[in-house]
Amino acid sequence: MTISAVATDVLAMPLPRTALYLVVAVALALVAAAIVGFLFRWVADKRDWPEKDVRRMRPPFRVLAVVIAAWVAVELALPREGEGTDALTHAFLIATIGVAAWLACRMLIFAVDLALGRYRIDVRDNRVARRIRTQVLVLRRLAIVVVVVIAAASILLTFPGARAAGASVLASAGLVSVIAGLAAQSTLANVFAGMQLAFSGAIRVDDVVIVEEEWGRIEEITLTYVVVHIWDDRRMVLPSTYFTQNPFENWTRNSSELLGSVEFDLDWRVTPAEMRNEMHRVLERTELWDKRVAVLQVTDAVGGYVRVRILVTALDAPTLFDLRCYLREELVAWLHEKSPQSIPRTRVQMVEAEPARRSTRPRQTGNDQAGDRSLFAGDDAASAQRASQFTGPISTLSPEELEQSRRGPDTQPGPR
Repeated sequence: MTISAVATDVLAMPLPRTALYLVVAVALALVAAAIVGFLFRWVADKRDWPEKDVRRMRPPFRVLAVVIAAWVAVELALPREGEGTDALTHAFLIATIGVAAWLACRMLIFAVDLALGRYRIDVRDNRVARRIRTQVLVLRRLAIVVVVVIAAASILLTFPGARAAGASVLASAGLVSVIAGLAAQSTLANVFAGMQLAFSGAIRVDDVVIVEEEWGRIEEITLTYVVVHIWDDRRMVLPSTYFTQNPFENWTRNSSELLGSVEFDLDWRVTPAEMRNEMHRVLERTELWDKRVAVLQVTDAVGGYVRVRILVTALDAPTLFDLRCYLREELVAWLHEKSPQSIPRTRVQMVEAEPARRSTRPRQTGNDQAGDRSLFAGDDAASAQRASQFTGPISTLSPEELEQSRRGPDTQPGPR
């Protein structure tokens, strides 16, 4: 079948009747799609279904209805025989498979979101909901990939050449799989790591983690990478293998409650009991504290300062951060207003010059003093003498003879 032959057959078809059939079929398809869409929206309003997913299913459903209606109209209007008719039928078949796969993916997303609506993550105890959400989202992506692969394979099988080459493709599938596995080793490792993360529970969506010395939340887990929402609205994209090969901190692994510390370096005149009472008064005035732990301890008292540490708890990491900042601010204000003597100071003590004291060391004899002076005089002879104290005598010559030997024979006295 050539392109010119197909064009000739198409031009020879009864175009007025075909156009009439197409217009009627498309109009009926649009009316039917509108009726079904109205009924679907009515049911969605009654059952409180996600409006976003319902709205996104309308385009593929309408396109599929129009394609099927146009296909039926062409089959009724055109003759059964002819290469042009076969080409149009093949085109409608490919279009139907593609649009049906599009609609299937949208329906799959709608069903998953509908199921996830039962597991809310905006509540206090959401550990089970986050685990189920992570696993279901990974399975949804895997299912969409399977649908796309099946649709692409179905389209290829509609070509006679592809069906004829199927046997040879299957025969060489083993070799191709080995080559593809070696070429995509890192990609496959990330895929398996993503599935491992989804079902092992090491991380879940909305978990608070510390990665690469950055604090953030797990925003998205895919088959190949993980997106971490950093606290300053940056996004850190890491491969899935990062979380299976590197250590990281998960602050919400079992629960979201956390304990944090607030430390002060204060003066020695601070009164821990009064500061402890003020801490309890501050905590009672705020809803950030979850009323589990509130402890004030003096953990150190060296170097001129008293180290005071406060331990408090909150429902989650962001609340704990706000609580620590609030408590630190309130206690600093209390120190300035109610306990200014507790503010750290640097003290300098001025000491008057003391009178010279008579030495109690025993006096050395003249020979000892001369020996000490010669030993630490700093000249070459003294250096040699000091060395001889540790290594033994280095020469039998006197210091004068050593000095004369260093000057050389030209400097010796006497006639030349």
